[in-house]
Amino acid sequence: MSDITTNRPQAAGAGAAEFAPAKVNLFLHVTGRREDGYHLLDSLAVFAGVGDELTASPAEALTLEIDGPEGGALVAEPDNLVLRAARLLAESHGVSHGAALRLTKRLPVASGIGGGSADAAAALRLLARQWRLPLPPEAAVARLGADVPVCVASRAARMGGIGEELAPAPRFPAYGLLLANPRIPLSTPAVFRARAPGFTPPAELPASWSSARAMAEDLRRCTNDLEAPARELCPAVTEVLSAIASRKDCLLARMSGSGATCFGLFPDPAMAQAAAESLPSAWWRWGGAPAEG
Repeated sequence: MSDITTNRPQAAGAGAAEFAPAKVNLFLHVTGRREDGYHLLDSLAVFAGVGDELTASPAEALTLEIDGPEGGALVAEPDNLVLRAARLLAESHGVSHGAALRLTKRLPVASGIGGGSADAAAALRLLARQWRLPLPPEAAVARLGADVPVCVASRAARMGGIGEELAPAPRFPAYGLLLANPRIPLSTPAVFRARAPGFTPPAELPASWSSARAMAEDLRRCTNDLEAPARELCPAVTEVLSAIASRKDCLLARMSGSGATCFGLFPDPAMAQAAAESLPSAWWRWGGAPAEG
């Protein structure tokens, strides 16, 4: 049995905590489509130094409280991915006790940076550690969502299949990352439905990059195949991309995932942070180092 409430305070320092970093798709090629309708992808995912936080305290039942600056968007959601992940872990090992979970939501909802998947992955890591259990099988984790497996590791990876097939990423140089969202949610299924017919071959990437500029030059030859339909559904994406591209020292501006969050690559984290601070305050924005850096 589980329930969800929102915006109820909890004593600071209660239980263990786990960081749920934002996932950023540096490119996203739609390479084909399976018979069941799911699209096949090729993408390079990295993780940002910004994210949600999940805490857990021992309890008899599984419960979830939500707070944080972006928590209001989840008020009406009856079955948060965090609870689904917690139930999956408990059922996989026959666990009868629960946990009092608290999600501090800092990432915008339905924004193309894997917030819900990152939260679910954080729940699996946190409760597996607290209950001293192994994680569920990868196939079971993938049923929570195609992005959940990469978020469990929260390390840069090449994504294939429908997102669940993971391979090592190239070695990254030092770089800065900027994220910006116009605070307009975008439905992933709607973006895929609006996509023009046709597919893009997988990208060819080197084993490593010598500099952020070299990385941006290679990534510029890739695309996000969901960017054009997202712009049609949400014209503000074009505005955000233009604003990021116009910032001093921006090496590449592109949309992440199915949007509407867009990113910019910069030579170093300080430049990315300064650029983010110069964007409109009405937007959600962040700049700094990737989680790996």
